[in-house]
Amino acid sequence: MTISLLGSRLAKLTVAAFLVAIAQPGLGQQPKHKPISVKTPDGLTISAQEWGNPSGPEILFIHGFSQSHLSWMRQVDSDLAREFRIVTYDLRGHGNSDKPLDPARYRDSKAWGDEVQAVMDAAGLKRPVLVGWSYAGRVISDYVTTHGAGKLAGINFVDASIKADPAFIGDNLKNLPLMASEDLATNIAATRDFVHGCFSKQPTPDDFEIMLSFNMMVPPKVRAGLGGRPLDATEVMSKLKLPVLVTHGAEDRNSKVGNAKYTASVIPGAKLSIYEGIGHAPFYEDAARFNAELAAFVREANRTK
Repeated sequence: MTISLLGSRLAKLTVAAFLVAIAQPGLGQQPKHKPISVKTPDGLTISAQEWGNPSGPEILFIHGFSQSHLSWMRQVDSDLAREFRIVTYDLRGHGNSDKPLDPARYRDSKAWGDEVQAVMDAAGLKRPVLVGWSYAGRVISDYVTTHGAGKLAGINFVDASIKADPAFIGDNLKNLPLMASEDLATNIAATRDFVHGCFSKQPTPDDFEIMLSFNMMVPPKVRAGLGGRPLDATEVMSKLKLPVLVTHGAEDRNSKVGNAKYTASVIPGAKLSIYEGIGHAPFYEDAARFNAELAAFVREANRTK
C-alpha cells in the first residue's frame, strides 16, 4: 500500500470517527437555556433552567439522588426541545441550588413538595408532565401528597419508587453510606462506583467525568440527610386520575424491576415500559427510545383533560 493511499484511508477514518463522536451530544455540549431563580417557602434558592419551545406543552424534569439538571442533557438537546417547553432544576442540596447541612432540611415531605410547586410557579408552568428519576419518585410523591395532582398533566416515573421496600433495592445502593463519608478518598471511590453502577451501557469517558463532577458537588452531610426517609405513597397514588407512564431499565442495579411493576399495579391505568439491556438511566442509555416514548406520552397527556 502506498503512503498516499494509506494517508487517504487514515483521513477518511478520522472523519468517520469525528462524525460518530458528534452524532450523540455529550453532557458538556449545552444548548442555550434561560436561567430561573426560585425561592422556596423555607427560604432556599433553587437553580432552575428553561429550554426548548416556549409555547409547547410543558415538561418538568426532576433528577435523582446526588445528580443535577445536567443529567437531562440528552433530553434538552434533542427533538423534545423543538416541540416542548422544558424546565429542569437542581434539587435542594444539589448542583447550583442552596445546600443547607442541617439534615432536618431534607426530612420534611412538605418542604420537598413546596419546592416543586415553587419551581412551577417561578417558571409559570400551568399544567406540566412531571418526569422523575430515581429519588425524584419520593419528591413527586411528596408533591402529590401535599399539593394534589390537579395542576399536572401527567407523571413519568423513571426507575423511581413510590414505596420503600427492601425487596426492591439493588446492590449498587451499598455505595450510599460510603458516599456520605467525610474522608475524601473514600467518598470519591464510592461515588465513582455508584455512578458506574447506575448504567448498564456505560457513559462516554467525557460524560462520566461530568457526571462524577456534579455528583461530587453534593456535600456528604446532604447525602446523609437524604438517606433513610420513609416512603409509602401507595394510598395517595392509588387515587390518581391522570396519565402515568412507568419507565424502568431491566438491568437496574439501584431499583429492581419489581419496583416499577408495583408502581404500575397501584396507579389506575398506568402504562409500564421496561427497557431490556438497560440500567438505571434509560433516558441516557437509550435516549432515542426514551425521548420518543416521552413525547408520545406528553402529547396524549395534554389531550386528556
